[in-house]
Amino acid sequence: MLPRHENELLTRVGPGTPMGKTIRRYWVPACLSSEIAEPDCPPVRVRILGEDLVAFRDTGGRIGLLDEFCPHRRVSLFFGRNEECGLRCVYHGWKFDVEGNCLDQLNEPEEHQFKHHIHITAYPTVEMGGIVWAYLGPPEKLPAPPKFAWTQVPESHRHVTKVIQECNWLQALEGGLDTSHAPIMHRLLKDDARRGGVKPSNPYVRAGAPTLVVDITDYGYQYAGIRRLGADQVHARIYHFIMPFHQIRYSTSERGLPTDAGHIWVPIDDENCMVYNWCYSKTEALDETDRLERGLGNGPIHVDQVTFRSKARLENNYFIDRAVQGTESYTGIDGVNVQDRAIQESMGKIVDRLGEHLGPADKAIAHMRRLLVRAVKTVADGGTPPGVAPTYYALTTNLEVLPRDADWRAALAPDMTPDRILHTV
Repeated sequence: MLPRHENELLTRVGPGTPMGKTIRRYWVPACLSSEIAEPDCPPVRVRILGEDLVAFRDTGGRIGLLDEFCPHRRVSLFFGRNEECGLRCVYHGWKFDVEGNCLDQLNEPEEHQFKHHIHITAYPTVEMGGIVWAYLGPPEKLPAPPKFAWTQVPESHRHVTKVIQECNWLQALEGGLDTSHAPIMHRLLKDDARRGGVKPSNPYVRAGAPTLVVDITDYGYQYAGIRRLGADQVHARIYHFIMPFHQIRYSTSERGLPTDAGHIWVPIDDENCMVYNWCYSKTEALDETDRLERGLGNGPIHVDQVTFRSKARLENNYFIDRAVQGTESYTGIDGVNVQDRAIQESMGKIVDRLGEHLGPADKAIAHMRRLLVRAVKTVADGGTPPGVAPTYYALTTNLEVLPRDADWRAALAPDMTPDRILHTV
């Protein structure tokens, strides 16, 4: 159970809110690089943490992220002309560069222009891993660039998509950190089912319920789901939670290539979030089959690539098929991540956590909440929240069936040396 005041503290992210101020201390995904792929291409709307912004790539290839509304008469700059190293409002011709400086005022005679006194809100950006990242916090607190391991591999080995989830960011994040649900909700009922999910013959399904081990670190935590498999084996899978909204997990591509994968749950506002989905192959390049994400439900056949809204939504009950639910898959909903969105959105826009009953299998969720509450207090006191230092850069994950008495940390996470673990819960 989460007290109502803490639920409000963690779920409200608009300008001036404690959680909003905290998330603004991190690099936040703003849009995909492909959305503004070419110099002088059309700008795109971006909404992050309750702020309406517009992103564009100027003539020189630099990226601007500005307040969407022109400071003259508050017209949307989404309709602006991206030309000659600036974005020009089409209403009266005021033009702004990527740093928010006003370059021109077409509606004023040259001798009356006051452009040097006009500045529009502009946020720093970096382009990394196919994503445009923005920093919305105090300039003097700029953190290290977000060089996650997956952002540093060749584009041929990496794949990134995004989709809107119509609920608060926290319940979406909690779903991603909940390892106990995966072999239940995402299971298939027969091995020859032609759908995304975990086959019944998979050790992940055959093993018992997990025992969770959470290693608290300076970036968040590493956590492991350890499941008994018969009398002498365990199924061990490790994950990472990087503050404030990143998850890394072991996975496989559509063709079965070993990958690291994960999500970033970026708050759009209090009632919606943008989920960035990424993976990278640890062996060979991904092909077009891998990039369709048929099993996950994030690909172009599942998500409108203009609005980034899922085609399976609450109003069509996520295309649930009760016959399929009875014979092929546990939920009757196609797509592993579609299933996640369906269940998390079913809680309502912002879930009331007073009615929940957490158990040992929810340990990762409980400690994530504690870390977020602590981070909010740290920022409020003028300190630096965890996860802004570059200690997460080389993180990777793994999954194996091991002997019952094996040291799973040594086998799956050799880089997680004792000195990196603050404490274990």
